Amino acid sequence: MKKKLSAIICLAAFVVVSSACKKSFLEQSDPNAVGVAASYQSPNDVLLAVNGIYQSLRSGNNIGETSDLWTDQRSDDTGTNDNQSNAGEPFQFNNFSLIASNTYLKAHWVSLYGTIARANTVLSNIDKVAFPDASVKAQYTAEAKFLRALMYFDLVRLWGDVPLVTKQLGSTEITANTFREKQATVYAQIVADLTDVINNSPLPNLQSGGNIGRASKAAANAFLGQVYLTMATTQDQANRTVNLTNAKTYLMNAYNMRTFGALSSIPYTDVFDVNKKSTCPELMFQIVNKQGDINYSSAIAANNQAKGETINSLKASSGVGGNVTHDLINDYEANDPRMTFSVKYANDPIVKDWFITKYRDASSAATNLGYGGNDWILMRYANVILMLAEVNMYIGDNATAIQYLDMVRARAGMPTYAVSITNSAYTAKYPTLKLAILHERRVELAFEHHRWFDLLRTFTTDELVAYFKSKPQADFGLALVSNFTTKDRYYPIPFDEYKLDPVKMYQNPGY
Repeated sequence: MKKKLSAIICLAAFVVVSSACKKSFLEQSDPNAVGVAASYQSPNDVLLAVNGIYQSLRSGNNIGETSDLWTDQRSDDTGTNDNQSNAGEPFQFNNFSLIASNTYLKAHWVSLYGTIARANTVLSNIDKVAFPDASVKAQYTAEAKFLRALMYFDLVRLWGDVPLVTKQLGSTEITANTFREKQATVYAQIVADLTDVINNSPLPNLQSGGNIGRASKAAANAFLGQVYLTMATTQDQANRTVNLTNAKTYLMNAYNMRTFGALSSIPYTDVFDVNKKSTCPELMFQIVNKQGDINYSSAIAANNQAKGETINSLKASSGVGGNVTHDLINDYEANDPRMTFSVKYANDPIVKDWFITKYRDASSAATNLGYGGNDWILMRYANVILMLAEVNMYIGDNATAIQYLDMVRARAGMPTYAVSITNSAYTAKYPTLKLAILHERRVELAFEHHRWFDLLRTFTTDELVAYFKSKPQADFGLALVSNFTTKDRYYPIPFDEYKLDPVKMYQNPGY
């Protein structure tokens, strides 16, 4: 019996060892999974993958319409005026009490890098596909690089030094690539990607029709101009003049690609009209939403609406909506129609405060479920014009800077800068052209998620601390502006990322 049992064991061992030597046994695949190589067989496969990069932008954890937590709520424009239970972690952003273990912060980091991973996968596999039309391949390559650049631009501005990955990584390569690169290196990659999009792609100057929402050369020039402007104001000052010159060049390129004459020919309300979003010539790059669609509609109108109000959406609200700081309300000049359009005071007994009305869709097509049709605008010409005012001011050409500033003020029906500075109230609040431009950006672009980045570009860290601490606490509700310190210039590296390698993933100061 013992001999028989031994023989069975030996036979079993032989079968296992013999089978283990067969290639088919070693290389089994998950029948429910599709490998990357199998996903890149045709140009249409690449198109679907590129569409997947765009799709990832929609998330509130990314740069979609509900991503205000990382930007506007971090600034002096909006905030979560509730530090209890369900608002605890979000409240850390505008209360300047953020900690590295904040799960919302980690979600933002993961989402941005998820988009980068999608772009890298396209760029690492596109050469394996045969394209009958080389221009189509060049288009998809450009779109992937454009979107990767946008992600790194947000990452480097929010966190400073960050990991830089430009290829598809295998599971064994992730650890080796988990280390922070200096900001200069990250900016160099952003510039390289956007420059390649501008110089070596068949993208149109502006998109139209069914292609609205895809990358264009005007958008690439605008973002590259913004990148150079940011580098000039926040990075190595030895290259300041060169960066300002480049900023002006690319912003002018974008401006000269416009299809309209004066900005004043486009009513401010048209920019946010859901019925004109595909025809408004001011829009340069946007995330497209589909009115009435449960999956691809916009929720921003309904989410911003306060209890007792109907101006934004047919969907009834039970809360305060998109809360606005009194600091922003106080920054609007008298009779500025942008205030009338952008905010409203809710007189409901449980609200009694200002809420955002800039994004509206109270049409029956949006239904009482709030499936709005608002597109999320990421770049428009008023932004470009105000950046041209900013860059000319920094160069020392105040006359040209004022001309661009007045384009935006004229469209809003506001007095020119020359007239405004004769008003003592205006000059008391904005004693310099620099502060006047910052103010104009605030009221023109309110709730479009630019304010935090504008503050970082306008002030040094010490100046920013002084700026926040000079503000009346009464204008910020529960959020304590006194908490703002030099550490708040950057976000903390998410704790899970830092603990992977505390040396290579070093934490930002103060956390």
